[in-house]
Amino acid sequence: MSSKLIAPSILAADFANLQRDIEMVNTSDADWFHIDIMDGVFVPNISFGMPVLQAIAKHAKKTIDVHLMIVDPDRYIKTFAELGSDILTVHYEACTHLHRTLQAIKTEGMKAGVALNPHTNIHFLEDIINDIDLVCIMSVNPGFGGQSFIENTYNKVSQLKELIKRKGASTIIEIDGGVTNKNAKTLVDAGADVLVAGSYVFKSNDQINTIKDLKSLANS
Repeated sequence: MSSKLIAPSILAADFANLQRDIEMVNTSDADWFHIDIMDGVFVPNISFGMPVLQAIAKHAKKTIDVHLMIVDPDRYIKTFAELGSDILTVHYEACTHLHRTLQAIKTEGMKAGVALNPHTNIHFLEDIINDIDLVCIMSVNPGFGGQSFIENTYNKVSQLKELIKRKGASTIIEIDGGVTNKNAKTLVDAGADVLVAGSYVFKSNDQINTIKDLKSLANS
């Protein structure tokens, strides 16, 4: 992927003004909407579910990148496709039959992603990397916004990039958690293609310019 992408995380948006924040992303230089679905079981937090995603999809004019932080995601694959998801990412740690899950996602016409928690080693993807459209490396522990970036992420990105090249895969690399202007360029240099940014974007005083600067930095 030549151009590096920015995906604002809607988890950090103002839920009382959600349409306003969706329109902001629409008019910004951002490329994707990153939507975190949390069930309070796989992760300790609960975010939002199907009705809110449906409302977001109604107004979103860019790629909808859905990240499922839930147990037994297979139950909801068809539902998330019907709600307008373009990319559906499941956690490696939540899938007993990951290959089957990925095939089910693709059957519903979506791109298939796999997320790895900070403690999960890249080598677990060795036998399946060619079936994955996107790997989401968690650079914080999943479940809460606003956490500090885990420094070992750089090593994981480099290792994943090497695996993708060695296997001749077309998988792209997404980073989720603690992304700012301080680490964006280093992540891209290590091999990242998509940067998810939540608090850094939505808590800034000028969200449009924050996204613009992050995109410029990632592609410099």
